[in-house]
Amino acid sequence: MKIHLRQANAEDWPQVAALLQAAQLPLAGAQAHLPHFVLAFQQEALVGCAGLEPYGESGLLRSVAVREALRGAGVGGRLVREVLQAARAGGMRRVLLLTETAANYFLRFGFQTIPRAQAPEAIKASVEFTTACPDSATVMILAL
Repeated sequence: MKIHLRQANAEDWPQVAALLQAAQLPLAGAQAHLPHFVLAFQQEALVGCAGLEPYGESGLLRSVAVREALRGAGVGGRLVREVLQAARAGGMRRVLLLTETAANYFLRFGFQTIPRAQAPEAIKASVEFTTACPDSATVMILAL
């Protein structure tokens, strides 16, 4: 199985939106940050995505989705590692995320759960934090 990764561009939005909807992930705010998304393709088919919202020294990892048939094949891990590498290269000191279902998955990358109140103010003001994810979502952080 050959998977190649590349940065997203505006023309990718319809496919990304469909993948996020299939994974039951929020669309709110995603399109505005599409240039910071990494996409995974198998031949010409989009099979995964992961996004980063930059907020100064902090980043918000979002929209990590893999087509159901390829879950467990390492595609998500490659996407997350690529986004984290981009965050480091961009000078970010920490990456946060919100999740309702995948906290255990993100532990393997070194993320730790924190109280919502400890998130940086810029992250707390994001669409993902304020409207896209419910208050019950787990907040996790990774120091870079």
